[in-house]
Amino acid sequence: MKRFDQIRDLVMSLEGDFQKFYDKDNQAAGTRVRKGMQELKNLAQEIRIEVQNAKNSADNK
Repeated sequence: MKRFDQIRDLVMSLEGDFQKFYDKDNQAAGTRVRKGMQELKNLAQEIRIEVQNAKNSADNK
């Protein structure tokens, strides 16, 4: 669940930058959104690997 909390916190931290980019055309906010989305992608991939490894180790028991 720690990882889920990290994802939720990351998404919530980007909310202001999303609003600034889409509503106010703030280009710097768009850069921060892209960076945050890349972090989200990487974190999601790490979680996928953890879940797969846990599933595989449970199957082998």
